[in-house]
Amino acid sequence: MSSTGRLAETYHSVHVAPLQSHHELVAWRTEAPRADRVRVREHTCPCRRITYEFCLAGGLAFVRRTYRHDGVAVHESAWMRTREIEQLWLRILLGQAR
Repeated sequence: MSSTGRLAETYHSVHVAPLQSHHELVAWRTEAPRADRVRVREHTCPCRRITYEFCLAGGLAFVRRTYRHDGVAVHESAWMRTREIEQLWLRILLGQAR
């Protein structure tokens, strides 16, 4: 098997960078069923205790945070325009927001 094939087998998804010292605090809210269908556009690697998903629903976007430890806690960012959430998503991945 080629090295590209081995890489594809071991790749899960992106990992979130370590938290930066001066980071933005995201106002996380308890998950609420606001739409019939939610499409997950991107997600972080599920091998970590906290995972993030870039979600689209009802013409808006949001980030879903799932914390797995003695149960599961799911929270969401505010629902905003896709462009705003794309910027938040990038800040989360870079460790500039949590």
